[in-house]
Amino acid sequence: MSSTTADGIAGWAINLMETLGAPGAGVAIALENLFPPLPSEVILPLAGFTASRGDMTLFDAVLWTTLGSVAGALALYGVGALLGRERVVAIAAKLPLVDVSDIEKAEAWFARHGGKTVFFGRMIPIFRSLISIPAGVERMPLATFTLLTTLGSLIWNTAFVMAGYLLGENWSLVEEYMGVVSRVVLGVVVLAAVAFVVVRLTGRRKGGHRVR
Repeated sequence: MSSTTADGIAGWAINLMETLGAPGAGVAIALENLFPPLPSEVILPLAGFTASRGDMTLFDAVLWTTLGSVAGALALYGVGALLGRERVVAIAAKLPLVDVSDIEKAEAWFARHGGKTVFFGRMIPIFRSLISIPAGVERMPLATFTLLTTLGSLIWNTAFVMAGYLLGENWSLVEEYMGVVSRVVLGVVVLAAVAFVVVRLTGRRKGGHRVR
């Protein structure tokens, strides 16, 4: 992320917090869940720094950012629930290189590991927002989803708010280091997508040769 972008997001988050107080931090994090390009690695430490200056309490910073995380996750869960399995399968059937069997395998995997995925997924950049959609599609019990999302978000948010609180004026160091982690995660996702395409194309070519 460029320093200009970071400054812009930081300035936007600061304005929200100055206008709304601690709830402003919650609004910022709720929007971060809905729009993953907004980095929690900037917003959360900034909320901690704001608390260190006495503009809000540390408890309020953690409370409101966690409420914002849960609100954003529930909104995306609702999107997944509205889409439903039938729509997802219909969309997948029209996509190149995607088979309905891929959806069925993903469903089976989520049925076995969905709880752990939602909990730990809240602590992984980028993935933390996206995991709410398949949870909604699979209609994970809402109470379970909310509990796991709250616990995972509480751990993630507390760590970053505390880092900003302790670093004070140097809160931006958190974003610098986590920016590297985010890029690594994004790189892994891209490599996985490329591997998927290569394997699928190779499989189809082999299948075509067998037909001949």
